[in-house]
Amino acid sequence: MVPRVGFDSEQVREKARKDLLHLLEGVRGKKNLVIEKELAGPVGVVVKVSTLRDYGVDNFFFLENNNTDTNQRNVVFIARGESARTAHAIAGQVLRLQRESQSSHEFHIFWVPRRTLLSDKVLEEAGVLGDTNVAELPLFFFPLEKDVLSLEMNDSFRHIYLAKDPTSLFLLARALMGIQQKHGLFPRIIGKGDNAKRVADLLSRMRQELLAGEEGGETDQAGLRLSTTIESVIIIDREVDYVTPLLTQLTYEGLLDEIFGVQNNQTEVDSTIVGAAAQPAGPGSSTAAPVDNGHSRKRKIQLDGSDALFAQLRDANFAIVGNLLNKVARRLRSDYESRHSSKTTAELVEFVRKLPGYQAEQQSLTIHTGMEEEIIKYTRTESFNKLLEVQQNLAAGADPSSQFDAIEELIARDTPLPQVLRLLCIYSCISGGIKAKELDHFRRLILQGYGYQHLLTLHNLERLQMFLSRSSPLASMIPMAGSAGSQGNKTNYTYLRKQLRLIVDEVDERDPNDIAYVYSGYAPLSIRLVQCVLQKQYLLSMTRGGVAGTAPGPAAGGAQGWRGFEDAVKHARGQTFDEVQKGEDKAVKARALLSGNGDKKTVFVVFVGGITFTEIAALRFLAKQEEARRDIVICTTSIISGNRMMDAAIEKESFERSTPQPTASK
Repeated sequence: MVPRVGFDSEQVREKARKDLLHLLEGVRGKKNLVIEKELAGPVGVVVKVSTLRDYGVDNFFFLENNNTDTNQRNVVFIARGESARTAHAIAGQVLRLQRESQSSHEFHIFWVPRRTLLSDKVLEEAGVLGDTNVAELPLFFFPLEKDVLSLEMNDSFRHIYLAKDPTSLFLLARALMGIQQKHGLFPRIIGKGDNAKRVADLLSRMRQELLAGEEGGETDQAGLRLSTTIESVIIIDREVDYVTPLLTQLTYEGLLDEIFGVQNNQTEVDSTIVGAAAQPAGPGSSTAAPVDNGHSRKRKIQLDGSDALFAQLRDANFAIVGNLLNKVARRLRSDYESRHSSKTTAELVEFVRKLPGYQAEQQSLTIHTGMEEEIIKYTRTESFNKLLEVQQNLAAGADPSSQFDAIEELIARDTPLPQVLRLLCIYSCISGGIKAKELDHFRRLILQGYGYQHLLTLHNLERLQMFLSRSSPLASMIPMAGSAGSQGNKTNYTYLRKQLRLIVDEVDERDPNDIAYVYSGYAPLSIRLVQCVLQKQYLLSMTRGGVAGTAPGPAAGGAQGWRGFEDAVKHARGQTFDEVQKGEDKAVKARALLSGNGDKKTVFVVFVGGITFTEIAALRFLAKQEEARRDIVICTTSIISGNRMMDAAIEKESFERSTPQPTASK
């Protein structure tokens, strides 16, 4: 019996790439590729345009644009199979092409990540199911980085918490089950939150189905043994900690997301800020997204670990980014000037060999310096500093009524609605709801200042339990300090702020010793919960009067679950669970003998409903402290931010009545 190989996200990328190319290879000849907009970026993460062209793709089209032409016999659609709207769009395009084309077409649909009864039904009712070749393209996790796997379901937050649609939970469980089938069962499943428990229950059910032979044959039986390379999986539900993503992110990558928006490791920035893009040497330098000529002044910037400078900057607090860029600039200048001191031919040859690397680093430096300067302009505005001050005061436990004047002033200054709503939601979440009189006052200010369509926005926020009156039946479930009877229904920040030391006064952003550096003094509750499992001694020393920065001890961590923090965890929202999975006894003993117990294992930290770049930075800080003992891999349904959370609730339509145009008299 050969021991299993440890987890590597590159295997996920390679499998996704092979699955896609295998399906394309099955479509003989040239083909037009029609892809759903939301999937273009994720597909670009795993395969380049040049590779797709090598496999016969002639032209690229967005499904939503409805502009597929008839120049190729083969037309391939790639879209998510969960949406009836998407299935209707594909059916419409198939019918249009059949109607407009002089020649016959062969249609292929690759549903991501699975074919559904719903999509088949829509195609059947449209009368095109028999005219299409349908296949599944099982792309679940997209590896954004070597330590970050995401389903890239951008609407997962709205679907899970507002629409109460469990599809994202099922697909997350399927993705995790895929890891178990390849690397063995997670020895321990630890988690917090109702949706996290649903994912754990789905994993258990899928395992039973596999055992019963409902999912696969004998080839899958290897996945029913305990893993010797994985320590545990920790599942955190987003609604356990709404406050953290609502706060303004203060790491470099977090602020890039706040200001420019980052999706699928890319952001679009005005070319006046970062300079015009160099002309690509060939088609291989572009991603799998069709060109949108409407944003010709925008330049797409790749933000991932392939850029060494960005890898150095991304998780740093923005306060020190300027100094880091200055150091790199001085080093590059010194490297360039070294050519003047070269005395031998060998030294000149060495300089010429390194020159392309210097030029690439110089280009990266120019881009990040431009974006850093733009962020500085934004962070020096009065509105940003007022927002940040109110946020940090509320997070630190200041009397909310002392912040009312500042919030009213921000509304009067026409601050963007998402920013104002984030403040009000932070206040409501931390305080266990808002007094009825104050809530009516803020509701009136929002409706009069931003439009009466936001009655629906405020209703959505109440359904999300993010903006509530204290008299609301939902708010009465929030346990306040001293109330022990209703633990677990809502997160009690007042209690947890002290018990888990969420506020750290002395923070050194240059040489941080605690995860609180990512918010300049506030430690994300979600990551503190992960520390409750992985860094027990460190957290206990902090919360019992120790100094932040004490090196984490060699405690068993994940092997003990929530032990030592049971009382604190009860005051966070949702179910708490710690399940030990058991494999076949003989197999377990044999694998333990083969693998030994001294090897470094992997811990999967899974966020249901989304994770912010700042939380990723905090987890990477934690992983650096733990690197001698374990690797940490982050899994999520999507990358989220406070603005995206608000976007899920904000009503886009307006109640304004359109004025009819007068008809010209004949």
